[in-house]
Amino acid sequence: MKHEIYVSREKPGLGHNNAARLVKKAITAALEAEKVNISCIISVMLTDDEGIHQVNRDFRGVDRPTDVLSFPLNELVPGEFDPEDCEIDPESGAVMLGDMMISLPRCEAQGEEYGHGFDREIQYLAVHSTLHLLGYDHLDEGPMKAQMRAREKAIMGDE
Repeated sequence: MKHEIYVSREKPGLGHNNAARLVKKAITAALEAEKVNISCIISVMLTDDEGIHQVNRDFRGVDRPTDVLSFPLNELVPGEFDPEDCEIDPESGAVMLGDMMISLPRCEAQGEEYGHGFDREIQYLAVHSTLHLLGYDHLDEGPMKAQMRAREKAIMGDE
């Protein structure tokens, strides 16, 4: 399945020239694991802590930087992807899933903190955000969070 995954950089000089390739690979793996069998469009903005802080404050009312933000275009049921419930791009016929934003410095710091490095961390954040675009959430400490964590582990090969 060919997905349209657009990765851009908010600012020059953020480093990690392999970031776009890793993000596309992770998103594609997550969509495949979730049995999304129709072309999808996802936009990804790679930024720094300042850029993601501003968006987090403006859109969520949370006045601090974070690692990743997800902006789903559809209200989907986790694990039950149905293109009939989605916005469709009139030109391509692809499902428009939404947008994500990833802080590269935060990703680098967390990869170091967790001991698995930048490459794995950025892929994890891309999988995590893709699951949000597909309806998963983790606002509670109960079954929704457990369901999302289980899918993340399966997609990342941590089972």
